[in-house]
Amino acid sequence: MTTNSIFFRTLSFCWLKLGLGVLNIIIDAVLLGILLGIGVLFNSEGVFAIMLMVWLGCIGLVNFLLNHYLGYMVKAGHVAVIAESFRTGEIPTAPITSGKRMVLERFGTANVYFGIDKLVARAVKQIQRMLGKLTGGILSMIPGGEKVQKLIDYFLELSLGYIDECCLCYTFYRQDANPYCNAADGVVLYAQNWKELLKNAAWIMLVVFCAVLVITLILFVIMGLGFRAMEWNGFIAFILSLMLAWSIKYAFVDSWIMVKMVHRYMALAEAAPPAIDLYGKLTEWSTSFKELLSKGKESSPETSEAAPTITSDTGTDTSDPLVGAAEEEKQEIAERTPPPLPEQ
Repeated sequence: MTTNSIFFRTLSFCWLKLGLGVLNIIIDAVLLGILLGIGVLFNSEGVFAIMLMVWLGCIGLVNFLLNHYLGYMVKAGHVAVIAESFRTGEIPTAPITSGKRMVLERFGTANVYFGIDKLVARAVKQIQRMLGKLTGGILSMIPGGEKVQKLIDYFLELSLGYIDECCLCYTFYRQDANPYCNAADGVVLYAQNWKELLKNAAWIMLVVFCAVLVITLILFVIMGLGFRAMEWNGFIAFILSLMLAWSIKYAFVDSWIMVKMVHRYMALAEAAPPAIDLYGKLTEWSTSFKELLSKGKESSPETSEAAPTITSDTGTDTSDPLVGAAEEEKQEIAERTPPPLPEQ
């Protein structure tokens, strides 16, 4: 299936995400009315300023609670359905119901999914920092290299923001081992294909920046005119328009980018299995990746028995600083080559 086909056939998740964003705005608006009412009772500019600061703090708290307890499950269901499209070539007729069922079947409880998602996100960030050091060491010898390094770091940050979804999609896609092991395999797949995946970073940055800017400007003009007609505070209109724009971005722009990134990631995953010689190096680089492997062995002790070992002669591209570092290690690591991926 194509990227656009998957995106449009899973739009129900996008609308659900937008609903969460609108609910967030409604709660914030109610809180704003209550706090402004308190300010009116005191009839003091100082109290108004304090109530506004309290409201801004409440915005962050409400956003965290909604995204942590509801947004996570919506995202997990969306990722599960996308993975199913790669497994079977079809989208379930009831995507939201099917997504929830697949999450519970694969992880047992939502808390297990939360834990794996956090470990994957931290592992990816730790690997990002190491990759930044590798590229930074080269660029530091070039005049003006620090500015280029900052731009590269920004590209990495944007790209890696969606990598945890890619790794978790691989966990749904491959069910030959426990989810911890498959999530670790997913991180390795990112590490061995990081250069190819980062080719999309500039495009992602441009899309996100332009989308947020255009949507925010349009909403601010509309809401600003309405607030001005009613002689309300223009700053509040800007905050609300920014929140609505961010909700639209989260629901549609981020979902489209996620599908696009996952589509490319899965194509690379089908082309080559996880490189065995990277597990040892990533374990040194990332404590979270090491924890993923450890939990995977605890969940399936029978698979953690010593297996025949192989050398690092995998035919990988040693010009890649990440793979090259692993080649220099020359460690012998237990062979754990997954079975061939099924044809789409």
